[in-house]
This record gives sequence, C-alpha cells and structure tokens, in this order.
Amino acid sequence: QVQLVESGGGVVQAGGSLRLSCAASGGTFTNYAVGWFRQAPGKEREFVSTITWAGLRTMYADSLKGRFTISRDNAENMVFLQMNNLVPEDTAIYYCAAGLYNSDSSLYDYWGRGTQVTVSS
Repeated sequence: QVQLVESGGGVVQAGGSLRLSCAASGGTFTNYAVGWFRQAPGKEREFVSTITWAGLRTMYADSLKGRFTISRDNAENMVFLQMNNLVPEDTAIYYCAAGLYNSDSSLYDYWGRGTQVTVSS
C-alpha cells in the first residue's frame, strides 16, 4: 500500500506561483507513475499532469502546458507540481495519485486527500 500526502496549497493572487508536493510512504513508490488531478467546486475531477516512475516522460492537460511543471525525486519519495502564472480558474483541490501513466483517473490505485489551492483575482 502506498500512502500519499499532498502539501503546498494555499491562497495566492492571480499571476503568482505555488509548488505542490506529494510525499509517498509504504509500498514501492518507484513502481508507479504519479499524477496530479484537480477538482473545482461543482465540477468533475480533471487531469492535470503525470510523470512516469523514472521521470523520463511527462504529460500535461493541454490547457496547462507551459504554466505547470511536474517532477519527481525518487530518492526522497516525492513528486512536485510547480504552478506558475496562476489564474482564478486554477482554484481547486489538487490530488496526487499513484498508478499507471495515463490521464484517466480510474487507472490510479492510490490517492492522497488533496490540498486546496485558491487563486484570488
């Protein structure tokens, strides 16, 4: 069993930046791709980004390319999401998940509880 804990969320003004972290424990973290998903109030959960177990391949939602960057440090069992030039539409709960390298959330087996990101205009 892999346990995931997100951190780094908060309130930021539009145009600002945040770096989210996902800390893993238990299981074999390096067996899994790790993805970030987000869910805004009243909306369905949506794919943000994912990274392969070795960190050699990454995938992003088309609307977020160029603003968000995913990375991982397997030695520290950590995955990061650098978010730049944030806009109010980025306001959501952000979740990290471990599973298969894919944008489909159903292919991820382990999920964190999420961290709130609020972007004020």
